[in-house]
Amino acid sequence: MLVLTCPNCGNRNASEFRFGGEYNPRPQDPSACNDAEWTDYLYLRNNRMDMQTEWWYHNAGCGIWFLAERKTQTNQVTKTYLWQPNSIVGKS
Repeated sequence: MLVLTCPNCGNRNASEFRFGGEYNPRPQDPSACNDAEWTDYLYLRNNRMDMQTEWWYHNAGCGIWFLAERKTQTNQVTKTYLWQPNSIVGKS
């Protein structure tokens, strides 16, 4: 059973949550992106077989969106936290 720790509610079964996708920060100035860069931002993901930062939504609980760091090979969640501006510098 996959257990996620909601930053607000604590440990819960993963069935209470909705997966929101891989964390992909929005470009600082979208108007400065060319079409290829904008398309990459919208549609391409790394989908790596290693540690990945992901969005999760606690739909059967408090209703917050948060980030989880999960090892995709084993489903081991090592960290969950609320998103903060500039909290994930250099990650994609």
